[in-house]
Formats: sequence, structure tokens, C-alpha cells
Amino acid sequence: MTRKALAGIALLTVAGVALAGCAGTAGTGGDTDNAIDGEVAGDIKVITWRTDLIEDGTFEKYADAFTEEHPDVTVTFEGITDYSGEMLTRMSTSNYGDVIGIPAIKPAQYEQFLEPLGDTSSFEDTYRFLPAASFDGTQYGIAFGGNANGVVYNKRVFEEAGVTTLPTSEEEWLDALEKVKDGTDAIPLYTNYKDGWPLTQSFGNLGAVTHDADAPVTMAEDKAPWTEGTDMYAIDSLLYESVAAGLTEADPLTTNWEQSKVDLGTGKIAAMTLGSWAISQMQAAAEANGASADDIGFMAFPASADGTQYAVIGGDYNLAVSKHSKSKAAAWAWIQWLVEDSGYTEAQGMVSPVIDKELPGTLQGLSDAGVELMEINPAPAGKEGLINEVADDAQIDLYGPIYRQKLVDIARGAADGDKESYFAELNERWGASVEKIAG
Repeated sequence: MTRKALAGIALLTVAGVALAGCAGTAGTGGDTDNAIDGEVAGDIKVITWRTDLIEDGTFEKYADAFTEEHPDVTVTFEGITDYSGEMLTRMSTSNYGDVIGIPAIKPAQYEQFLEPLGDTSSFEDTYRFLPAASFDGTQYGIAFGGNANGVVYNKRVFEEAGVTTLPTSEEEWLDALEKVKDGTDAIPLYTNYKDGWPLTQSFGNLGAVTHDADAPVTMAEDKAPWTEGTDMYAIDSLLYESVAAGLTEADPLTTNWEQSKVDLGTGKIAAMTLGSWAISQMQAAAEANGASADDIGFMAFPASADGTQYAVIGGDYNLAVSKHSKSKAAAWAWIQWLVEDSGYTEAQGMVSPVIDKELPGTLQGLSDAGVELMEINPAPAGKEGLINEVADDAQIDLYGPIYRQKLVDIARGAADGDKESYFAELNERWGASVEKIAG
């Protein structure tokens, strides 16, 4: 599974996009018997992006365990590879399953397509990551799990290179990668340029560099966000300087995501900037190829604010009940059981949406290094989606690979310019759009 477009899932969901051709008559009208607090019975179809968990039988095991507790429910699954795109199309009809992961629809549209779960305030003591699936005080979804943003790395390679302390600045990062290059046969940093989407993962660190929980709004109102001292400057400079120093793959045009998991797991690659969701996939690749899962580590983005490192955590897709479901109580019971009792987040090395649960062992390294976790605040009223509006107007694909691929091309000498000139160009385009849209 590629897990495309997970960078900024929470931001995308909060911001939303207009849903073309949406059905205007969603809902069940006055069917009071079919409510989320009704009888837990009936057939439910779960539509999921986790095609791998269908293929390996994990979901079937979960369904068996769930139906032991709720024998009057039958659970089936359908996986979609291009989930984010296809679900938007499906939601223009009434046939989009009973349990779904909320795609990038506008929060104001939630009530049109999703069954309300209750007041958001009633969930605040139990769950994390609520804002992305909340609107006007009503909760419409619960995160399937959460991810930390940072760097997945091979601990054995770093040790062989003599890197004894994890980097907390760009200078220390480049020094660590240089040691990997000089002391091992591993590629220090793998960009996955050809696949494109892995390049977007670094955007999930927005806010971590400056410890700004309002970073999306800050950026949306900043006329020059690619200026030294900002989150975007640090994030994109790290990529540029790594490439310019010859610390990445020799030919970025031939990268391969699936092979890169094997190569990082076995020590042929030292590091990739990815969310913590990737840890379990790298561990599985390591074990399948004769290496140790214990070699896979996770570090925070190499930057600090006032001497402290931060890692942004955010929810994966939010699970919701379709407004059209004929078994809403069963669908809601499945969601609660899955996030609280299935063991999914523990198995995947993810941050549980349940506040009382501990961090998984795969993220213990963050705690050991003194890294503090932070969540991004929801945008205030009137500024929801502002960052997307500015990005669209400036034609800078914050959630896509194009401008980052150009950054790599410039750094490796395949395109004209340098870091300063490209950042100036980005600032000019972004600033003009901020002036136009945000004032």
C-alpha cells in the first residue's frame, strides 16, 4: 500500500474541497428507528483505503472478533486504491458504504453526507484529533489512528556511521548524512522523487520548526513564508541542501517506493522523511528480507524551538457513518470498537485516538529524546481553507510533488537557479496571492 496523500490529511480534511455534482437529498428523513443509538444489528459495508489489511486478512480477523460481541451484525469490506479521488465521485450518489474515511469535503457539507455522532464537547475527554471531523460543535468522525511527522531511519546504519546523537538542526543533519555517506554503503537520504507523493510528507512538519500550532493560518497570512526562520524555509531548505550536497540517490528519476521500503529496512537507505505510519511497513520489509525490525527508528524533524524539538501529530482518515446507512448503530459500534478495542493502532505503530492509551513502542524514541508532541489547531471561523485558497491562487501545490520536484532539480543542477532564487520566486507568487485573498 502506498498511503498516498497522507501528508496533511488533517489539513486537507479541515480545508475541504467543493464536491461537484453532490447529491442534494442525503439523509434518512424521519427514520427514527435507524439511529446511531439504536439496535446494533444489520449489514454494514466498510469502505477503506487500507487495501493491504483486506489482502492480508487483518480486517477479516477484526470482523470476526467484532461479531463475537455483536452477533447480529455482518461486516464486509471494500478497498479502494485511489481512495481520496474515487470517494469524492462516489459521494455524488447515495452508494458509498456504511463506514467510510471522510475524504476532502468541506466541513459545512458533513451534515449532508455523514451521520452526526453527538456534540464534540462530549468526546473531548476521550479522543484526540477531533477538530478535523467536527463542524459547528457537532462531531462527525473519529480518527482511525494518528501519525507523528518526522524521519524514518535505519538505526544500525546510523550507528555504523558513527552518528551517536540524533540531529536537531540542519547543520547537524547534513553532518550526520555525510557520515553515513563516508562510513557506509547506504544512500543517506532517499527522496522517492519519481513516485512524487513521498516528497509531500515533509509538509506534515509545518508548525514543528517554530512550535506554532496555528501554522497553517500563519503561513496563509505570511507574504514571504520561504524566508529564513519560518517553517517552510526550514522544511524545504533541508531537502535542497541534502540534494545539493550529494547526500541523496544518484538518479532521482528512477526511484521506486516499494523497493525503497526494502532498502531502508535492510540498510541500503539510511533515512526518508515520512510520517510514523511508515514504520510498520519498513519493519515488515526488514523482517521479510532477513533484517531486524528493531533496526527501524523514528526521529523528529531536525529543528528546535527555544531548545525543544517538537513533532506534529495528526489524525489519519476520520471514520464516519454514512447518512445513507441502513444500519447506523452497527456502523457506529464498529467505529468505536475498531479505534478502542481492535489493537489496530498498536499493531500499526500509530498514535491512538484514545487519549488514555500510551504511545506505541515505535515512537518511544521521541519520548526518549525529549521530543514534545503537538497538534495543529483548527482554523478560526472565516479562515477555514485559507491556506488552500492562497496555494491554489499562487499555483503552488503544497500537498503535491511538483514544486518540490523542481526544488530537487535545481539542487542537483538539472534546472536553472539556486535555493535563494527559487525561494524568492515562491515568495513572490505566494505574497501576491496573500495580498489578493487574505489582504
